[in-house]
Formats: sequence, structure tokens, C-alpha cells
Amino acid sequence: MAKTPASEERAERLQVAALPWRRGPGGVEILLVTSRETRRWVTPKGGRMTGKTDAQAAAQEALEEAGIEGVVGDEPLGTFRYLKILKRRAPRWCVVALYDLEVTAEHAEWQEQAERERVWLPRDTAAAWVDEPDLKALIAAFEP
Repeated sequence: MAKTPASEERAERLQVAALPWRRGPGGVEILLVTSRETRRWVTPKGGRMTGKTDAQAAAQEALEEAGIEGVVGDEPLGTFRYLKILKRRAPRWCVVALYDLEVTAEHAEWQEQAERERVWLPRDTAAAWVDEPDLKALIAAFEP
């Protein structure tokens, strides 16, 4: 029997994410942010939080990472996987539950402002900008 590399033996990490959206002049727009380390375009995401539902945790991540608030859906739109790559640790697969977040407030200043960029894009453009195939599909299929 072949030995599995240590990086693949670890359990997948469970995370939550927000899909921030609004209605723009041309239709649905999605807000993306850059990741801190790789600078890829992503949705705000992070770990599950004690004392919060997964939907509430996704909304909290959106506030911290993108400076936005709104109405979050109770049930996930779906899940996607990605390989989390960190500078000082081995890569790790993450499974992320994605919750829609209708944005009602966008703050000029926010916690991670110095570490991230944010941009509003038409839904199809946002889908094209993200790398993860399952996230691309979730964004492209999103209908509020």
C-alpha cells in the first residue's frame, strides 16, 4: 500500500464564506476581495466561530475583510474546495460553505483595509476572476 503524504493525511478544514451582492444598473454585482498572501480574487471567508451560526460567521468575515454589512442567507448556496497555501505551513484542503449576503452598508474604513483590495463586478465577470472551479460555478449560477 502506498504511503500518503502528510499534507494529504490531514482532515479538510471547514470554513465559511460570504457571497456579497447588490443590484447594480446592469444587474447583479458581486464584491470580491484579494487574499492576503497570494493576492488572488476571492470571497470573504474564514473559520467557523464559537457562539455564531455559520451564516453569522460568514457575515463577520465580510465585515472584517471587506468592510461590508448586510442580510445573510440562513442556508448555504453550496460548497467549494480550495487548497489553502500558507508561507510557513504545508498546504491544506479546505471545504467552504458559501452564504449569500445582500449588502446594505459599505464602510469607507474597515479592519483589513490595509491588507486587501475590494472590487464590485458584474456576476459573470466575478465568476471569471476567481480561480476555484466550484466557486466560479456558484457565482455564475447565483440568482437572488
